[in-house]
Amino acid sequence: MRPFLLAALLMLLCPALLLAQSPSPESKNPKVCVAMVANASTASAPLERLTERLAKSLKRGKVEAMAMDSSTTMDRNLRPTRLNVEEADDKQCDYTLLTQIVESRAHPAAPPTLRRDGATVPSVDAADPLGGNSGPVYRENMQIAFALFRASHYDPVVDTYILERASANVSDTFLTGMDRIANRVSHDLKKK
Repeated sequence: MRPFLLAALLMLLCPALLLAQSPSPESKNPKVCVAMVANASTASAPLERLTERLAKSLKRGKVEAMAMDSSTTMDRNLRPTRLNVEEADDKQCDYTLLTQIVESRAHPAAPPTLRRDGATVPSVDAADPLGGNSGPVYRENMQIAFALFRASHYDPVVDTYILERASANVSDTFLTGMDRIANRVSHDLKKK
C-alpha cells in the first residue's frame, strides 16, 4: 500500500514542481526606452539628469528601463520620432516613454493656479528663500506631459500630464515629477 501512496504523491507533485521551475512568459518585465526629456518651457532644467532619474525610478518599480540618446519631440502632440523608433528597435524595447516639460499657463486646458478673487496662489514652501518675512512668492505649477507607446506603434498606451507645485529649487520640482511619472507608468504596465 505504501508504494501506491508514494506513486500517487509523486504524480501530484511533479507537475507542480515543473511549473514552478519553468519561467512564465507573464513574469517577464517590460522593457521601456526612455527618450531624453524635452524642455518646452522657459524654466531651465537638467535634461540628462531628469532622463536618468526617470529611468532609475522605473527600475525601482520593477520595470526594465534604459535612457535613450534620442530626444522627445518639442511638438505639443507627443509622438515618437523616426529616431525614437529606430533607437527603441535597436535596443529591443517593448515601449517608448516620451516626456516634455511645458508651460502650464500656455495651455488653457491646464487647471489654473488662481484663487476665486483672481490672485495667484503663493508658495507655501518653508524652504523658499523669499517666503515668510519677505512675503509670499507667487509661482505657477509646472506641467510635465508624458506618453507611453508600444514598440513601433503611434497610438499611446498612456498620454497625460502631471502638475507639480514649483518649489524654490525648480530642479527638485522636476525630479519629484519624474518619480511620479515612473510610478504612474509602472502601475499602468502592471495592469497589462
